[in-house]
Amino acid sequence: MVTIQETEIKERGLLAVNRAKELGRPILISEVHKMDMINPLSFFNVGKDRYSGERFFWKDPADEIVLIGLGISKQIQSDQATDRFFHVEREWKSFLEESLIFNPYTKIGIGPLMFGGFSFDPYKEKTDLWSKYADSLFHIPKYLLSIIDGETYLTTNIVFTTNDDLSLFSKIAEERNQLLLSLKRNDRGKCAALLETKEISPEKWKHAVDGVVKELTNGPLKKVVLARELRLVFNDQVVADTVLNHLYTQQPASFIFAFESNGDCFIGASPERLVKKHGSEVYSTCLAGSISRGNTDEEDRILGKTLLNDQKNLIEHGFVVEMIKEALEESCEEIILPDKPQLLKNRDIQHLYTPVIGKCNKDASLLLLVERLHPTPALGGLPKKAAVEKIRQVEELDRGFYGAPLGWVDYKQNGEFAVSIRCGLLQGNEASLFAGCGVVADSNSESEYLETSLKFTPMLRALGGK
Repeated sequence: MVTIQETEIKERGLLAVNRAKELGRPILISEVHKMDMINPLSFFNVGKDRYSGERFFWKDPADEIVLIGLGISKQIQSDQATDRFFHVEREWKSFLEESLIFNPYTKIGIGPLMFGGFSFDPYKEKTDLWSKYADSLFHIPKYLLSIIDGETYLTTNIVFTTNDDLSLFSKIAEERNQLLLSLKRNDRGKCAALLETKEISPEKWKHAVDGVVKELTNGPLKKVVLARELRLVFNDQVVADTVLNHLYTQQPASFIFAFESNGDCFIGASPERLVKKHGSEVYSTCLAGSISRGNTDEEDRILGKTLLNDQKNLIEHGFVVEMIKEALEESCEEIILPDKPQLLKNRDIQHLYTPVIGKCNKDASLLLLVERLHPTPALGGLPKKAAVEKIRQVEELDRGFYGAPLGWVDYKQNGEFAVSIRCGLLQGNEASLFAGCGVVADSNSESEYLETSLKFTPMLRALGGK
């Protein structure tokens, strides 16, 4: 349990109340406490009753950073299509102005932090599917559990308005202690049974692939990524906690994420980093080209070797490498890039993978890097602008946050974003899964259809399907 001296509570609360009244606007007060180890899944689960619809979860593939947020102390959202990355960053920095931050530790990912993301294409016509998510949506949590390099920290964020008094601080301290006491409970979420699997317009999707292939043969487009949807119906409400637990166990080498909004939950296990910033160091991942895993070590080795020598996949991967390199060069003074791709193996799929490291100005904007990198050719195509316009024109799916940047930024401008793939949207007793593939001049619609079917597998398994 977090225990702080009564004098500290009064002193910090009084500072916040006075500052809010002096400035005539709400003020953030944020405090960090180091904790004994807390199970991250348990922390997410105990927030289900009090903070349903206001939770997020994040784990990186190396288990170096795990973040769980409960409650919302501040929400940054917008459906404005132009300059949306700039507007989010401006509002985040404005929110931090005059804030009182009590954080004696130097780790990244603790203290005030916002978590969320952007839709794939803000100009795409909206449908009811993503009605609970704005095109730009970020939450600053009331309570943030950060497990950084195996050490555990709890950040409490309180927003004081001009009408608040010291009683708010005491109320939050009591609420926090009740939350931590609840960790002793061991509630196990029920697993809803899958009743029906509905493919959304598969033949229409194949026809769209065929049409794009013809255009690629004779026009300026080099690649277009087309995605499709699988809709699942269950006998009961799908519990995000249960699905998250399955993903955590089944896909340890991926970014595991869950992001709730107004009753829906966007959840997944992505193998693909978009960009990470830690001080002046920037990391990105080129991930394009995939093949299934083998049933034996020998079969797996042969499949991997096949992928490493497949010209279609190597060309597709090269597009991604070149684009990410060019995007980072605008902000970085040095880029470190291997000559050849290697294999990244997850439970169900193996990918061509090239890591990228850059050195930039310490104050370089992470969200500006996200804007430059999104969408990579692995999720959009080439040339970027023309490919996204073609997707907008021929793709039936409203992608929402699928294929888009999802991640976090702390108050020191460190953070990380993944590309939201191998994911699903939970909505009551139904769920939508999303998968896409890169269409190039020699693509075959049936083969691409089978590739997307393979990419549904991680989420299907986590939801109890086959």
